[in-house]
Amino acid sequence: EVQFVESGGGMVQPGGSLKLSCTVSEFTFGAFVLNWVRQVPGKGPEWLAGINLGDFTSYADSVRGRFFISKDKSRQTLYLEMNNLKPDDTALYYCTRSSSIATARARPPEPVAGQGTQVTVSS
Repeated sequence: EVQFVESGGGMVQPGGSLKLSCTVSEFTFGAFVLNWVRQVPGKGPEWLAGINLGDFTSYADSVRGRFFISKDKSRQTLYLEMNNLKPDDTALYYCTRSSSIATARARPPEPVAGQGTQVTVSS
């Protein structure tokens, strides 16, 4: 069962912005913490941000103040607004679910095959 469908990635110049979307299955949206994670080839996944059922949000130090996570229950969609993008933000971005923000932060999962949307920051 496909639970997540990410979109919104692309190529952007340094300093630019992008807004990613992740459509989530109804069951997952209403029952789990939702997170954004990214991965660069050859490196492990990096947890970026999470939002719990009460809309509490938390961010990794690397993106705090630049990235903002939100969700729209009516659309069952998770968002990641990314501002002041840097070349180091270039990665495959994907969304995941977890039982808590701490769990996802400590052990972000690898993406499944075909999952994610590519973000490239380059001049």
